[in-house]
Amino acid sequence: MKKIILSIFSIMFCSTAMVAQNDRNETLINAEKNGWEYEMKAGINIGGASPLPLPVEIRSIGSYKPRFNGSLEGTVTRWLGDKKIWGVSTGIRLEVKGMHTGATVKNYSTEIVDIDSKVAGYWTGYVNTKYSSSFLTVPVMANYRLDKRWKLRAGLFASYRLDGDFSGYVTNGYLRQGTPVGEKIEFKDGKQGTYDFSDNLRKLHTGAQIGASWQAFNHFNLNADLTWGFNDLFKSSFKTVTFNMYPIYLNIGFGYKF
Repeated sequence: MKKIILSIFSIMFCSTAMVAQNDRNETLINAEKNGWEYEMKAGINIGGASPLPLPVEIRSIGSYKPRFNGSLEGTVTRWLGDKKIWGVSTGIRLEVKGMHTGATVKNYSTEIVDIDSKVAGYWTGYVNTKYSSSFLTVPVMANYRLDKRWKLRAGLFASYRLDGDFSGYVTNGYLRQGTPVGEKIEFKDGKQGTYDFSDNLRKLHTGAQIGASWQAFNHFNLNADLTWGFNDLFKSSFKTVTFNMYPIYLNIGFGYKF
């Protein structure tokens, strides 16, 4: 579903840019003179969700694979004053954030499925996790023009999660049921226990965003933005994972300025 939505938005992005390039009407020209700027952006999110700092339960990170995390955004900026150096912008962004990681842990609080029954406890061994969510995001940013080509921005964002997956498996280790000294359940010789915390993901996220743009051509920008979530990935009522995980992503892409 996420790939279908992003594909539709990509087609709309390309079509809009082509039409605008061939027919930049008087309305857009007058809007620019009055300090209004419109831009369509496309990019990819690179990053992941991580506890800060890394808790003692996570002994080592064995692998990290960023997934395809596309983003599409429409932005409007109002430049202020006669010199139009400062401005305020907002917009709406459809984006995907995700990761695939493997780690070695000790006394890691979790709940796994073992032979069709759920068992909660403390895991020591290997953990494989895949996370992916799609969001509708609204940023509100302050903008500053360094010169005709460079501009900087900083502000806040709010995101609403449309769907999400946080699941994985454990293997090559053992689970202490209930407490760190509880009954020992071993997973050896390729045996796996699965887990799925997707239903416990938080719907609403807020965070900070900073970024910069470089105007490569008259209507073509290169963009980079770092977003840092203020909220844990999970609902506050979810206690199985005992530490907070914060989404941190760098978005790199391009934009067409009308």
